[in-house]
Amino acid sequence: MKHFLGIEVKQWTGGIFIGQRRYAGEVLARFGMEDSNAVKNPIVPSTKLHKDEGGVRVDDTLFKQVVGSLMYLTVTRPDLMFCVSLISRFRASPTMTHWLAAKRILRYVKGTINLGIFYRKGESNLKLVAFTDSDYAGDLDDRRSTSGFVFKLGA
Repeated sequence: MKHFLGIEVKQWTGGIFIGQRRYAGEVLARFGMEDSNAVKNPIVPSTKLHKDEGGVRVDDTLFKQVVGSLMYLTVTRPDLMFCVSLISRFRASPTMTHWLAAKRILRYVKGTINLGIFYRKGESNLKLVAFTDSDYAGDLDDRRSTSGFVFKLGA
């Protein structure tokens, strides 16, 4: 099997790699970002997004299309999950601030288009490691907290 639901599957003697290089390229082309400059991180670390009710509105349908496309990319790109989750909060009434954050994620995808998940074959010393983090009332609009977790099964 080489493709499954748009996900590229590559099998080697050492394991299986899954990625979405072709789909990521299609997403970049659909939103006019194929010639953009790549960035090294999907969101500036100090960024605090909020509703920005006084900001310039952007097309909410287009914004939802970008968010949905990025959500599908997170199937093989866990590095995108937090920032996509963050911008998805503003789907109902996105502003230019939110659009620029989405475009930055697309620029990050451009520079990391080859990333995916590699599952090693035959590891016998599997160990489950968990990481978690949260903030307290970090959402600037309604003071909700954000939490996240990662489970890693491997050596």
